[in-house]
Amino acid sequence: MREFDRWYRQAVRNLEAARSDLASGFYEWACFKAQQAAELAVKALLRARGVPRGGHSVLKLLEIAEAELGLRVPQELKEAAAELDNMYIPPRYPDAFAEGSPYEFFTKAMAERAMANAERILRWAAEAWSAGR
Repeated sequence: MREFDRWYRQAVRNLEAARSDLASGFYEWACFKAQQAAELAVKALLRARGVPRGGHSVLKLLEIAEAELGLRVPQELKEAAAELDNMYIPPRYPDAFAEGSPYEFFTKAMAERAMANAERILRWAAEAWSAGR
């Protein structure tokens, strides 16, 4: 339980930071931090269940949870994870785009969607943890 709480609390904090960035207009950072929140939430579950994994793809981590823990991951959650995975590198690096800087490519609507996707994944991870205790 300690390992889940430790990782999950950081996931929640990352989501709170993403909310702050969204409110301040730092949409690229809101998107990245939403991805990080989802990543840490799934890693919390995996680590707490004795299946620690590295990597940064939320989709791949969910697939590991499905394959190795026998958890059901709805298709909509996998699609949310895939969207978030696209927000891991581009928000942080100016050379992720042929021209311009990341802040020019991330919108409020994108950040709001990233937040909603991350919230769904955090909720799923918490429910999966509670169901298996």
